[in-house]
Amino acid sequence: MTSRERVLTAFAHKQPDRVPIWCGMSTEFHDKAKQQLGLDDEALRLRFGDDFRRVFATYAGPEFPLCEGATCRTPFGVERHGLGYGQPIRHPLADAATLDDVHNYAWPDPAWMDVSQIQSEAAAWGGQYAILGGDWSPFFHDAIDLLGMENLYIKMYDQPELVDALMQHMVDYYFDVSRRIFDAAGKVIDIFFIGNDLGSQTGPLLGPELFARFVLPHLRRLIGLGKDYNLKVQMHCCGGIEPLIPMLIDAGLDALHAVQPCCGGMDLVHLKAAYGSRMVFNGAIDSHHVLMKCTPEGVREKTREVLNIMMPGGGYVAGASHDSILEETPVENVLAMFDAVREFGVYR
Repeated sequence: MTSRERVLTAFAHKQPDRVPIWCGMSTEFHDKAKQQLGLDDEALRLRFGDDFRRVFATYAGPEFPLCEGATCRTPFGVERHGLGYGQPIRHPLADAATLDDVHNYAWPDPAWMDVSQIQSEAAAWGGQYAILGGDWSPFFHDAIDLLGMENLYIKMYDQPELVDALMQHMVDYYFDVSRRIFDAAGKVIDIFFIGNDLGSQTGPLLGPELFARFVLPHLRRLIGLGKDYNLKVQMHCCGGIEPLIPMLIDAGLDALHAVQPCCGGMDLVHLKAAYGSRMVFNGAIDSHHVLMKCTPEGVREKTREVLNIMMPGGGYVAGASHDSILEETPVENVLAMFDAVREFGVYR
């Protein structure tokens, strides 16, 4: 099978030739692995066996000078600082008191994202890999950035209509960016990949009622967009979100990435038995305790244990339980994980 065939077979809850491999890497780990192994970008992905490739729109809008100390700016004007993506310097809508305060905010224009090169970039892979596309659309994170986390929760009770307006503006933007991407290149994209972290180490950041009221309708809208273009839809979501999974299934979500087995409620045996016929699980090989701390032989054995649970019947993609393998992860452990998938993840 090609990588694309392998992935789409797994997404159809059928057994491909072997379990597909997912490799998400931080920039720091990517650079470290390239240096240690003496490989370029594509050769590194081939060595790890990654069955996916991803294409992006590029920003082509107005330039906004950063304030002193800021390292980046979100589409919604939140400046951040610190390591990696960092933390907000301030919450621009923290003092929003009326709907006009929300409606009159300087919302971005979807046309600022250039989609003109996406089709050619995706087509260059020659149909060999499963292509991920669409805007990441982390609107729950953006709401926290704009209002502040405690303030967002308070307003869900005290000013629900203000939270509704905020969410609507953000998702309108993400919806239109992704629609433009799919209009330009939907025929060469396989999976609409979105991301919203909704879980903590112990459970969901929002209970089922608040999730259903404020977040799920917008996820349902984005999932529906992907389905309109005949795409599978996968969402990245960290943490213990088991109570929310039935609602995500009902909303039409195809795949959940990256399953964290060390979080509350995320026992792999339970997840596979309860939801494995209706939800593709991507990840599940513990980044925190296994990939960072075990020996390569220990990683190999733990990977085999996860495969024994998750691979029967298809519907599983093997990878780390974190969106991006972090720099402090030993390269030899990542090699041990992916080599074990190729050895023990074969369907017979």
